[in-house]
Amino acid sequence: MKKDKMFYKFSLYGFLKNLRFFEPFMVLFFREVGLSFFEIGSLFAIRDLSTNLLEIPTGIYADAFGRRRSMIMAFVSYIISFVVFYFFSSFVMYVLAMFLFAFGDAFRSGTHKALILEYLKINRMEDIKVEYYGHTRAASQLGSAFSSLIAAALVFYSGNYRYIFIASVIPYVLDLINLATYPKELDGELLKIQKGAMLNQIKVTLKGFLGIFTSRDAMKAILNSAFFSSFFKVSKPYLQPIVKTFALSIPIFVVMNGAKRSSVIIGLVYFIIYFLTSYASRNASKFSKRFRDLPMAINLTFLVGAIFLILSGISTHYDVQLLSIFLFLVLYVLQNLRRPMNVSFISDKIPHKMMASGLSVESQLTTISMAIMAPIMGILADLLGVGTALLIMGAIMFPFAFVLKVKNVS
Repeated sequence: MKKDKMFYKFSLYGFLKNLRFFEPFMVLFFREVGLSFFEIGSLFAIRDLSTNLLEIPTGIYADAFGRRRSMIMAFVSYIISFVVFYFFSSFVMYVLAMFLFAFGDAFRSGTHKALILEYLKINRMEDIKVEYYGHTRAASQLGSAFSSLIAAALVFYSGNYRYIFIASVIPYVLDLINLATYPKELDGELLKIQKGAMLNQIKVTLKGFLGIFTSRDAMKAILNSAFFSSFFKVSKPYLQPIVKTFALSIPIFVVMNGAKRSSVIIGLVYFIIYFLTSYASRNASKFSKRFRDLPMAINLTFLVGAIFLILSGISTHYDVQLLSIFLFLVLYVLQNLRRPMNVSFISDKIPHKMMASGLSVESQLTTISMAIMAPIMGILADLLGVGTALLIMGAIMFPFAFVLKVKNVS
């Protein structure tokens, strides 16, 4: 596989983007300031609904007027969001921060993948999509691994979750500089339109975008990816209280406060998780080749993911935290094996010039289902406990493994 200058730029983007120091501690931060699981779920739902509302126009903007510009706008919005989280402590201000974060997600989602796929098309490297995207995604997961350790150190030495937000600004400013150096041709052919033809170009782009919904195969591929991702993303924040409970149950640093004590174990657990997911992403192509075809690998990982989510709920309910942590680790690995496979499979169903819009459809459907499930998950966790909530989510996910089976590209 060709590892030229752009490969390392793409990898650097992912590494810096995933230095979100707040991620392993987000739920714990919200719990520390007094929010219930329902309120936390509501914040996630607000973020997801806002992303959903902005998804289509931002996807069209990226295809019609420039993917690089779209990415830069995303990162500026992220940075402002981090600043709001750091300086304010009210639910209302967290709603604003989540909206700003959603604005960033809407501009970013699907767009960077489209930049990579455009690069592969220009350089006639489309036959290695799974391998290439898997390797660049591996850099993202490696960033998450190091992020966990840095975040744990910040919490350990400060005893406060708040500093991890302002610290996240630094890598995002560096990524802004990296994105600004991407070549113009990655914006795609739609960037070259004349000013007088902008309205017409939007109509053409929208027509192609809506055409994605008329293809049954394309929509099934998108739904398969979106539903797995949404169940995983709604469930994964609940690993944080599970790890904290486990950390506080073992005799380490007993003279320190809860945040400091748990930060060490949480940092190590998330470092191991992201280190393994980095390896999984890098080897997604090899993994998929072990199966008869790509759809078989996609379908099997969906089914296994549902089963493991159910088992994680059962183990959490019966206070077997170590087993639950292991099961979540496998879920993280599955998500990162699936992602390069899903992107490759979906890209075979969508015209290249609609790639950012097409991948935005997938992100949009993911955020719709997440926005619905997140408050429900929060209510279930408040009323029945985290373990039962995870079990119910897994039980709902299970039948979709059969309903959303994908077939080979004809």
